[in-house]
Amino acid sequence: MCDQPAPPPLKPLHPATSLSPAKLATFDKLSSEVLKQSLLPGQPHGLKTRPDGTILDGHHRIHILRARHEDVDGLPREILGVTRERQEDQEQDSSR
Repeated sequence: MCDQPAPPPLKPLHPATSLSPAKLATFDKLSSEVLKQSLLPGQPHGLKTRPDGTILDGHHRIHILRARHEDVDGLPREILGVTRERQEDQEQDSSR
């Protein structure tokens, strides 16, 4: 059995000040276990990140879990890659 390397730590895409207070209040009423279950890959709005750990979906729930001192960096996630078009743009930018 192969051990997979740990995923990179989660990084917010948006500052905490941009999070919706109404969403935070709603999610804060849920247990940590329910929040973690809702973030599982395959769930609607499961945790989605970039390869570097930047959060694309799940910001509010991760924020609540961190405030509760839960270890979120090891949570399973769907890692979304860079699109071919975006990769070509980055390659062109780096060659200039």
